Amino acid sequence: MSDGTGIDLGATLRALRRNTDLSQRELAERSGVPKSTVARIETHPAANPQWETVQRLVRAAGGVLVVTSAETATAPVPPLEDDEVRDEAGRRYPAHLDVRKVRTLRDWPGAWWAHWYTLPPDRWPLRVPDLTYDLDRRRRDDQRLRKWLPDVLTLRRDRAELPETSWRLVAELPDGRQVGELRAHEESGDLALGFDLGDVRSVVLDGVVVAPRLRGMGIGRRLVGQLAEEMRQVGVTTAEAVARGDGVGFLRACGYRAVVDEQPMVLRYDGRGPLRRRAR
Repeated sequence: MSDGTGIDLGATLRALRRNTDLSQRELAERSGVPKSTVARIETHPAANPQWETVQRLVRAAGGVLVVTSAETATAPVPPLEDDEVRDEAGRRYPAHLDVRKVRTLRDWPGAWWAHWYTLPPDRWPLRVPDLTYDLDRRRRDDQRLRKWLPDVLTLRRDRAELPETSWRLVAELPDGRQVGELRAHEESGDLALGFDLGDVRSVVLDGVVVAPRLRGMGIGRRLVGQLAEEMRQVGVTTAEAVARGDGVGFLRACGYRAVVDEQPMVLRYDGRGPLRRRAR
């Protein structure tokens, strides 16, 4: 209870189902509560389920029930942004799906399935809906990751058991999982001879690795950008790399320029200006 009003259990369940990507049927199976009961609670604000039913549903949906005083009450589960959106029949869209506007045909999966997404509007065989969503769970998870990942990803230089002239940058999630790694090393005449003769230091980029499922989400670009920042801090101005295939396009997008324009290609970053935003 808060401010003398009751919690909207239906909206809370819908929000929890979105977070855990559960349909009503899946929540019913997890909790042991009939699907008809789940639908009634979510649809009718006046529904008055038993306390045990509420506990089973909330726990199955990944939530925790907490009883506190009014002075120490915690913030409720935030409502869904599109919770009040309805389809043409006046029904809510499935709460566990991410509803989005159809701005172009490429936003609507039906156009891809029908292979007419390249047609001009006057030749569209069907009327395009205003809103759509992805039924494919893997695609939904990837879309959510793209929104969530930039705010929680951290980068750091790992110096453990490495000389100062070796560089290992890692990208980590809040739980400590490493989802990306960059390795590089310094080279110069001074380092080769072991004397300080004023030679110009440079960095050789050995490679960038990103967890397969998280590729294309900007982790590699951020690692390369972090390397450029670390280089500036120690006064190293240039970096070189040898790449072929997709690696060439990736490094070009990160601000590297071709030195030897043949496969495998030698590319160089000269440290002038920030890296361009467009990257893999």
